[in-house]
Amino acid sequence: MAGLSIILGIIGNVISILMFASPIKTFKQIVKKKSTENYKGAPYITTLLSTSLWTFYGLLKPGALLVVTVNGAGAALHVVYVALFLIYAPKNIKIKSVKLVAAVNVAFLGGVIIVTLLAFRGGVRITLVGILCAGLTIGMYAAPLSAMRTVIRMKSVKYMPFLLSFFQFLNGGVWSAYAILVKDYYIGVPNGIGFVFGILQLAIYAIYNTKSSNHLLAPHFQTDPLLPIPEEQC
Repeated sequence: MAGLSIILGIIGNVISILMFASPIKTFKQIVKKKSTENYKGAPYITTLLSTSLWTFYGLLKPGALLVVTVNGAGAALHVVYVALFLIYAPKNIKIKSVKLVAAVNVAFLGGVIIVTLLAFRGGVRITLVGILCAGLTIGMYAAPLSAMRTVIRMKSVKYMPFLLSFFQFLNGGVWSAYAILVKDYYIGVPNGIGFVFGILQLAIYAIYNTKSSNHLLAPHFQTDPLLPIPEEQC
């Protein structure tokens, strides 16, 4: 069982890191044009919070090295994404984004870490951070529901790229299986929900897919290892 959980964790790492790297093409365009155009910074900032919290969770929990590696890599990439976004964003958006980073990635994240380390001990620390991570993950896994409604209303899969749906399904399934083997409900529950949402998205895609709307992984979508992120473009 231990060997199987390691294999699944490694597979999950590979899938998740590939998903983390998907915005690289977008940021190459941003750097080339020296403008963020209509892209939003909130998805990157929120993903940075999520990956940072999951990394902290992995550090607190014994035997969770694979959680640390995947989310540590995701956090590192999103530090770069957020920095580039702040450099090339228009002044008004830059100010709002800096405030959001300060509130979410500095104040909130820092507060969680300080309170957890100073006020709690042992398993209580893991429970507190695990609940926060799971809650955030569930909320963000639900984000594509709006895209599903759009597909049903417009009878077109243009706004729900196939690879995004497929990798959400695959990612949720792999991490759910990993969580079952290591008996980690904080990873298992949100990713199980993500797995179900992934199945629903693939089913809807199969129903409404047409050749004219067959888009793959669009540059205005991004996802996180243990959770997907809403679309980043207006």
